[in-house]
Amino acid sequence: MRAYERLVKYVQVHTSSSEDLSRTPTTERQFDLSRLLADEMKALGLEDVFVDEHAYTYGFLPATPGCEKLPCIAFNAHLDTIPDNDFPGMNVRPVIHEAYDGGDVQLGESGRVLTVSAFPHLPSLKGRTLITTDGTTVLGADDKAGVAEIMTMCERLLAEKRSHGRVAVCFSPDEEVGHGAALMDLERLGASFGYTVDGGEPNTINFETFNAAGASWEIHGFNVHPGSAKNTMINASLVAMEINAMLPAAERPEHTEDHEGFYHLTDMQGTVEKATLAYIIRDHDAASFAAREQTMRQIEKFINEKYGEGTARLTLREQYRNMAEKLQEHMEVVELAERAIKKEGLTPERVPIRGGTDGAQLSFRGLLCPNLGTGGYACHGPYEHITAEDMDTMVNILLHIVEA
Repeated sequence: MRAYERLVKYVQVHTSSSEDLSRTPTTERQFDLSRLLADEMKALGLEDVFVDEHAYTYGFLPATPGCEKLPCIAFNAHLDTIPDNDFPGMNVRPVIHEAYDGGDVQLGESGRVLTVSAFPHLPSLKGRTLITTDGTTVLGADDKAGVAEIMTMCERLLAEKRSHGRVAVCFSPDEEVGHGAALMDLERLGASFGYTVDGGEPNTINFETFNAAGASWEIHGFNVHPGSAKNTMINASLVAMEINAMLPAAERPEHTEDHEGFYHLTDMQGTVEKATLAYIIRDHDAASFAAREQTMRQIEKFINEKYGEGTARLTLREQYRNMAEKLQEHMEVVELAERAIKKEGLTPERVPIRGGTDGAQLSFRGLLCPNLGTGGYACHGPYEHITAEDMDTMVNILLHIVEA
């Protein structure tokens, strides 16, 4: 079975995670795909297949004769899609465009169009089998394409009787809400190093992520009748606006790229009495990241000195760190993947992730884990798309890594 055929099957299983729950998995529906994959792994011939109480799904290929002393390599992809908001992960109806002509694509009857003007790479996909949404949901190639490619790699290793060391596979829940690697059983996995398959173009490899934190503000106002408010009222919503105005406007996501960090306002609620703000803070550089957190603390201090102690309360929660901190000491793991990409006739490109990956947390937990592409584009929205041929290429790259 080709990887894209698996993708088309997997994306029809609703696995959106939730930002509103702290349990793992955040949604029971992720078990639906876990169990499907476990059954498929057993049918293919993987051993010690296991789904734990948190929906982590494990499977193993023992080393072939003569390869028992080679290091065990792990491959990981995540089960969940983004939380169901404007573009849900349920009722996904993938559309297959054979021999794509390289031009604009109508996305079903949604009125949305996948345009070359918005996605200039589209002409380079001409002649391939393009897979899109119908314009009403995400596709779910993030990261069910990674799941499908790993499963297809395993199938080919077994069917083609290729020589290899021990291979460990783990599909994890809740990556989209930052929980994905937290409860992965690294002892059960038993790997020396690994790769997440959760990126973009097949020639890319990521070993740099942002340092990341969430910042939550709770602002308390003082509400009196506006007719007698002079020198008395504190409007919590206006204080919230003041806080936001103290952050540099040029350091928002829409004005940054490459290694540039940002402050991103993700939610704002407010009345005169009470207001809340939610931000994510991102920076590749550790010192700059620490400075961004300190800027938030200085704003809190200023607001409380201006309006009275307790007016503003800031909560900072660190989410993940830049995995380059660990991987720069072991670039042989990156270089192995680059050799595999070259063997497929592509030029490897090291691309910093302007986001996170389960590989960041895994690397800090002791499992060095750079991230590889899947061939997917425009994730997290109705314009998500991928080609069958790029998925085939990714399967070959994974096979080259294992054989190397």
